[in-house]
Amino acid sequence: MEAFGTVVRELPMLSLQNAFGEEELREFDARVKRFLKGRGFPEEAVNASGYVAEVKIDGLAVELTYEEGRYVRGATRGDGTRGEDVTGNLRTIRDVPLEISRTGPAASRSPHAIRKDPPGVLDVRGEVYMDRRDFEEMNRGRVRLGEPTFANPRNAAAGSVRQLDPRITASRRLNLWVYGTGRVEGVSFATHWEELRLLAGWGFPVNWEGSRLCRDTGEVIDFHRSMEAAKDSFPFEVDGIVVKVNDRNLQRELGEISRSPRWAVAAKFSPDRAETTVTDIIVSVGRTGTLTPVAILSPVNVRGVTVRRATLHNQDLVDEKDIRIGDRVVVQRAGDVIPEVVASVSAITGDPGRREPFRIPSICPVCSSPVERVPGEAAHRCTGKGCSAKRKESLRHFVSKDAFDIEGMGTKIISALVEEGLVSEPADLYALDRATLAGMDRLGEKSADNLVSAIEGSRAPTLSRFVYGLGVKHVGRHTAEVLARHFGSIDAIRAATPDTLVEIHEIGPEVAQSVSAFFASEEGKRIVDNLLREVAIRPERPREGKVPGKTFLFTGTLGMARAKAQEIVRREGGTVAAALSRKVDFLVAGKDSGSKLSKAREMGIPVLSEEEFRRMTGGEEP
Repeated sequence: MEAFGTVVRELPMLSLQNAFGEEELREFDARVKRFLKGRGFPEEAVNASGYVAEVKIDGLAVELTYEEGRYVRGATRGDGTRGEDVTGNLRTIRDVPLEISRTGPAASRSPHAIRKDPPGVLDVRGEVYMDRRDFEEMNRGRVRLGEPTFANPRNAAAGSVRQLDPRITASRRLNLWVYGTGRVEGVSFATHWEELRLLAGWGFPVNWEGSRLCRDTGEVIDFHRSMEAAKDSFPFEVDGIVVKVNDRNLQRELGEISRSPRWAVAAKFSPDRAETTVTDIIVSVGRTGTLTPVAILSPVNVRGVTVRRATLHNQDLVDEKDIRIGDRVVVQRAGDVIPEVVASVSAITGDPGRREPFRIPSICPVCSSPVERVPGEAAHRCTGKGCSAKRKESLRHFVSKDAFDIEGMGTKIISALVEEGLVSEPADLYALDRATLAGMDRLGEKSADNLVSAIEGSRAPTLSRFVYGLGVKHVGRHTAEVLARHFGSIDAIRAATPDTLVEIHEIGPEVAQSVSAFFASEEGKRIVDNLLREVAIRPERPREGKVPGKTFLFTGTLGMARAKAQEIVRREGGTVAAALSRKVDFLVAGKDSGSKLSKAREMGIPVLSEEEFRRMTGGEEP
């Protein structure tokens, strides 16, 4: 397959100058006012305009081009003037409207939106990004497959958009926020805030929660402080805010310098890295037996948090970064939350006094069973069936909030229960009584009463919580919900074969094999049988909507915008497929349908006209 073509822009995508600290923000404000004053503008005009402050997403900058309301081209920023043509890849991102109108889906969600007919030509600029959770899940999958991981969500988003095969891009969970325009023909706006409101009205996702209209620099600084304090709560990575002069006439008057606009600045957040020493490397054993190296660090403050340890993930990562005990290392909070070692300063500088390279032990540090490297994966696992570390981690997972939610059953209590031989698998928890718990060290009668109540209250889990609580490899919360909704009972899930499982939308071969193997194993059978004697599974709450659990794929040209049709499916409880497969329940075929239509008929997949689709889903656009 050929590499991407080149898109040359009439209006370049400019880069932003940076401001570090509140004083530099004030200097930016002073520069703007000095420049405009020199052009004859009174200070009152600037003050009346104010600024728009927006959270700066750490993603890949792109430009989307629409002609007569239809998406025709998508490109990366590149050098600002020339970017890569990634039209097909951006088309697979569900946040990218393929058609726009004044009744776009984003407009109905935004109280700020202005509804107006779209222009004949429109270039929309935004940031493609990946949520932290999706990024971590994708990297875990790559580790399992022995593939190199991405360093951060931004690299993951950029790498996903630049795939030569759009199907790979479609398989990754990418998102979009838009923040401005390039060419606009037929529509004008007086302010940047109005520009954002129009974009929302045309169906583009605008990050209103991360945007504020500010009257002066003081409000900009207040916004910067609040966003920096809240940055850990965002599901995506942010590295500052962008501040823009609101008045469009003043923007044009200010112009640009050195390919950066005078009317905007990127106000960065404080650094999130620090240097410290690795005092030791220990190995932890997880619920599936995976051995994970953990760096013990000399305590260091990273943006207000004292970091004392950081996961090193696996042997391959330790080797790649050449991290050894005694090394000086750079530490950051990955996703600004999870501590990680970025690099070894000692390795980079060639320190001659370094210790021997670290190696994961061949014997489990907990149960002394042999450790084996999993074929095709980066993981090393303990082979011991009775490893107490695996039992403890499995039980911690079982009692967690998203599983059986046994409040008060913390790590120390679980460790004590396992070490004293009182509990070895989930069903054993239901044999615990008040007297046994109250007799444990430092627990007390009141805590014992609360624990007994919490255990009793967990005897009626939903099917999805039951499945998730089992801790089946590769089965997270969402996959457990998919299995529960599809099969409806634990007996049906236990009887499912890999071939049956892989036919379910969102279940791949690796997950299918893992689920089938767990329920077919003697250990899996024992755990489930014993647990079913103690609990009664509640029916899963039925998915609401007219097409619950059904998967749709669209092809050809529809009378409504495809983004709207997809939104209807999601609103009515269904899902939208990225490609044709046997997991698709219905193909909706519009005008000029191509090979997908004939292939769907060959596969026996029902084909719907747009009218039939409307009737099935309620007949109204969202």
